[in-house]
Amino acid sequence: MFGIDAVDLVIILVLGVVMFGPERLPEYSRKAARVFVYLRDVANNAKTTLRGELGPEYADLELRDLHPKTFIAKHMREEVAAIDEARRELDEARRTVTDTVHDAGTQADTVIAAAHLELPAPVAASPFDPEAT
Repeated sequence: MFGIDAVDLVIILVLGVVMFGPERLPEYSRKAARVFVYLRDVANNAKTTLRGELGPEYADLELRDLHPKTFIAKHMREEVAAIDEARRELDEARRTVTDTVHDAGTQADTVIAAAHLELPAPVAASPFDPEAT
C-alpha cells in the first residue's frame, strides 16, 4: 500500500499500542484515517482544478507528471522516437555506403590483377631551387 510490508505494519501497531494505550488507539486511528481522507480529497480537488485551468490538452495530467523530467519526457516522446528512427536510417545508409565502397575496391583490385596491368610509376617531383626565383 505505502511500501510497508507486514513486519513494519506489526511494529507500527505495537508502537501505537505502547504509546497511546489500547483504549485510545481506536480513537487516534479514526482521526488519522479522517486526516488521510481529507488530504486525499484536497489533492484530488487540486488536480481537478489544475486540469480544468490548463485546458483539454492536459486532461490526462497526473501529479507525478508535474516533475520536470517526467513532464518533458512525456511531451517529447514522439520527437525522441523520430530522432531515433533518423539515427537508425543514417546508420543503415552508412553501412550500405561502406559495403559498396569495399565491394568496389575489391572489384577494382580483381580487374587490375586479371588484366595484368601495371600502374604507371609515380612521377618524380621537379627539384625546387629557392635561389632561382
